[in-house]
Amino acid sequence: MPRWLMILLVILAMLAVIVMVVVFSFIGQYNKVIALNENVKSAWGNVDTTLQLRYDLIPNMVEVARSYAEHEREVFENIAEARTRYFQAQTPEEKIEAAPGVERALSRLLMLQEQYPQLRASEPFRDLMVTLSGTENRINVARQRYNEAVRQLNSYVNSFFGRIVAAWAGVDEAEYFEIQPAAREAPRVDMSPRNQSPQTTPTPQDEPPMPAPAPQDAPPAPGTQDEPRPAPGAE
Repeated sequence: MPRWLMILLVILAMLAVIVMVVVFSFIGQYNKVIALNENVKSAWGNVDTTLQLRYDLIPNMVEVARSYAEHEREVFENIAEARTRYFQAQTPEEKIEAAPGVERALSRLLMLQEQYPQLRASEPFRDLMVTLSGTENRINVARQRYNEAVRQLNSYVNSFFGRIVAAWAGVDEAEYFEIQPAAREAPRVDMSPRNQSPQTTPTPQDEPPMPAPAPQDAPPAPGTQDEPRPAPGAE
């Protein structure tokens, strides 16, 4: 076999090995970015399920609150619109944008119990509050897992080779789910009766101090009393 042919075969073999390495590496990275994207979708599914469970409590809470605060129509309308906007959203990005609005409206609804003691003491409303508080903890856990999945995907997509593979696979960066500061605080469940101002036993007002009695003149010692002087000319 001619020498040049042997060299050519060696070069072709090396090129074939390099191509195979690149192809298999590309396939592995392609599968990786697909798996990262699926993790994000799965994590968001858990968040969405918990949010839907939480927001499904709103109509019942509104009905109970309406019976005690019927004239708070603006609060009820705002929370109904915010809830409808969330359920009409189609993509995770749209739902992430709509969720803080529901939380703000829900916070206003929960504040009604501070204005209406009878609503605060209502057993159905208290039961709904307990269930609502339980969903808050589940949402926090699901949101943390989702944001971690988003972080892993975005870190890979922003790398040099990952950007090429992600573009080939049609995968884009995902959006973090961060609740805005106005809606970040979880609603508190206060099972105690409405706080009343402490009753204090009236104490008698301080009376002005009594003046000290004036010291009385001590009686004069015997023999020191002034004797009446005779009138002038009378001896």
